Amino acid sequence: MPLTREPACPKHMVFGPCGGVRADLSCEMAAHRCPFTERPAVPEWTEPAAGQLPAQPPAASALLDAARHGPVVVTDLTLPPYDAAAVARITGILAGSCDALLVGEHQNRPDFPPTLMAALIRQAGGTGWLTLTCRDRNRLILEQELVGLRIAGADGVLCVTGDGRAEGVRPGVTQVFDLDGTRLAGLAASLGVTAAVAEAPDAPPRPLRPARLLAKQRAGARLAFLNHVGSAARLAAFVRAGRDLGVSLPLIAGVAVYTDQRSARVLQNFPGLELDPEPVARVLAAPDPVAAGIEAAVAEARQLLALDGVVGVNLSGLASDRGEDYAAEIKAEVGRRIRSEL
Repeated sequence: MPLTREPACPKHMVFGPCGGVRADLSCEMAAHRCPFTERPAVPEWTEPAAGQLPAQPPAASALLDAARHGPVVVTDLTLPPYDAAAVARITGILAGSCDALLVGEHQNRPDFPPTLMAALIRQAGGTGWLTLTCRDRNRLILEQELVGLRIAGADGVLCVTGDGRAEGVRPGVTQVFDLDGTRLAGLAASLGVTAAVAEAPDAPPRPLRPARLLAKQRAGARLAFLNHVGSAARLAAFVRAGRDLGVSLPLIAGVAVYTDQRSARVLQNFPGLELDPEPVARVLAAPDPVAAGIEAAVAEARQLLALDGVVGVNLSGLASDRGEDYAAEIKAEVGRRIRSEL
């Protein structure tokens, strides 16, 4: 029997809940409780969300190949909007400090199309992983983007449902949500694109999170990026629960990079993310918050890479409110220090 969308979910999800469930179990997009929090289990993946093109063999991935031989470092590529020169410049700053660059898609500011971003990163000598969200594209356009990303040289695609657009941001622009992240991963896999998925171990309801990751694995995902957690012990518990269910995906754990109030606040206020407040307080109170922030990120990476199943870390966050280039220098230093210990 075909799986059906949850009618009370504003994102029309089948494989919910998304990572935006708030602490009181309310939906990030509507003034009601997330309907998936009423369910005792996550639906099982039953069939691929095949596209209109013939199934393709899996593409090679430099990041996955590197992860088979040792821990890897992925860094968020934070950019000013619509600035091709900045893509090349910041990719150059991060060169040698990480194995791949993760490009997000934002609900509150413009981004280049993923296919163009993939091409620009490749031209600059970087290895790009592009986030593809279901918020602003119907299924046909998602299929076109996936085919285009493979041709444009993306190393892989992070398939996510996408956060809802905040009130007052681009009013009147439709939010589509034809697919959710799990079904998008199935579509990507059917087209031979190396698909990664996201999961938020600390987002409520926590007991459903490992099963969601299993459904994404069965859909065809080959890698998982995990949102920030409040402690290494909580992440370890999530990983064990997933392994008990049969999750075998290699896991990339999120490492928070912040050196000032704004870069810390962005992470603290994002639904589904949890930061340990003690390191945040120490960094912000330090005589040199930049040095303290770099050391805190390296220390967190060290803890997370020691966990079974974690094959790498994702250096995530704004890092600094002093501009994208300065922030990239901070992330590059964090990445170099982590790699020196591997």
